[in-house]
Amino acid sequence: MLVLSADTSLPILSVALVDGDALVGAVAMEGKGSRNEKLLPAIDFLLTENAIDRKRIELFAVTRGPGSFTGVRIGLATLQGLATALGRPICAMSTHEAIAHGTRGRVAIRDDAGRGEWYVSVFEDGREVIAPHLARELDEANVIGVAEFLQRDNVALRCARRAIEIEQRGEGERYRDVTPIYVRLAEAEVKLRQKQNA
Repeated sequence: MLVLSADTSLPILSVALVDGDALVGAVAMEGKGSRNEKLLPAIDFLLTENAIDRKRIELFAVTRGPGSFTGVRIGLATLQGLATALGRPICAMSTHEAIAHGTRGRVAIRDDAGRGEWYVSVFEDGREVIAPHLARELDEANVIGVAEFLQRDNVALRCARRAIEIEQRGEGERYRDVTPIYVRLAEAEVKLRQKQNA
């Protein structure tokens, strides 16, 4: 199964192309503020570099957040657009679920949410047991910090491998929802609600 995946929710934008168990190619680059201009060229680069026609892609995989509000929307819209144009399914998962893929035992994924808070999810053997939420403290012993993870691994590659596992287990339909996972309201929405309640 040829899978194209992307993560645009984090400061490092990543794209991966996986064929079954084999990694065809992956790229990661600084993505803050310019994800829109980098995502499609990164996808085109991977396909061109490996002489693969986009019509050969069988599944698109993408992360839904939590992370950058704009980044999440860009990734979801782009991959959903490609999947729709080619008549292929999409597998959308939380950014934390992609990162947790392949982990054993109980692990918490932690990412800086600003304002002294963390985005936190908890997984058992890669399966989500506590959905993404905001926390000020963390009780879990085994923690993967997203910032550290980005320095050594590719989120899109993990996303692609998790998507293949999901499809092979026949659970793909549960992952067709492309609603962003924001966890908290955007700053603009907070201000709008404050105005409305004033």
